[in-house]
Amino acid sequence: MNGLNGPGGPNALGGLSAPGGPYGTTAEALMYAWFALALLSTGYVAYDAYTKNPELTVMKWGWVLVTLYTGPIGAALYVLSCKEPRPGTHERFTAPLWKQAFGSTIHCVAGDATGIMVAAVAASLIGLAPWADALLEYAVGFGFGLLVFQALFMRDMLGGSYVRAVRSTVFAEWLSMNCVMGAMVAVNVIVRSHVPGARDVADVRFWATFSLAVLAGLACAYPVNVWLVANHLKHGMGTVRALGEGGGPLPPTPSPAHGGMAMGEGEVTVEQKTAMATLTVLFLAAGVLLAAVFGHLT
Repeated sequence: MNGLNGPGGPNALGGLSAPGGPYGTTAEALMYAWFALALLSTGYVAYDAYTKNPELTVMKWGWVLVTLYTGPIGAALYVLSCKEPRPGTHERFTAPLWKQAFGSTIHCVAGDATGIMVAAVAASLIGLAPWADALLEYAVGFGFGLLVFQALFMRDMLGGSYVRAVRSTVFAEWLSMNCVMGAMVAVNVIVRSHVPGARDVADVRFWATFSLAVLAGLACAYPVNVWLVANHLKHGMGTVRALGEGGGPLPPTPSPAHGGMAMGEGEVTVEQKTAMATLTVLFLAAGVLLAAVFGHLT
């Protein structure tokens, strides 16, 4: 936090450290307005998803959580890619790859971001250094995303075995998590390093920073989820009419009638998997490097 009291300090950032300053007051008002919109958007998505839309329960939870974190943007994505436009059309509406990939990304980000949020709150309360905070966020985010949102919720669709579900989803979840965390660590560390109050869980800036980071993670995780869904390494958008309330085996190839995709090897080679894994690790490393160069990571 060096230099925050000098020429490049709080006043240079629009007076955000001065609660009574005009810029700080305006910024806070905008943040609170955003959160009000986020609550309204979440209420709309929750009502529609649980009363009108036939996607699987895990996807209902996913959309609600992501909309809570991303506000009107999450609600807009829900309407454009998942909300059934007319009764009985969900399977056909969600069949295109870009919508299937959005469902996969929402599923991933809901789990990962929730774990990251829990870790970030804990790190703020106990005063962890930024680098330790980032490590904790990655570990908890990956663990929660894999063990709960992927393996636990997808267990019935993968034969009912939790261990099998973990083994079947760990590679895809790891690739996606690398992209989510690469974007989120850059945003979180840089903003927290230069905006007073952004590291304090009791400050509105902490939550505004988290919301911005989730949006960045969502955008950066989408391309790899397109690849994962297209190659049948991850599920897309499901529907209870096709899969049943408890889920069931999915077809080995994309099918508009089923509104989802199977998780299998397909024709993806080991070399292709290695190449994609390398790209996501490099992306994560780039996010850490940005955090170290433009923020106070160490």
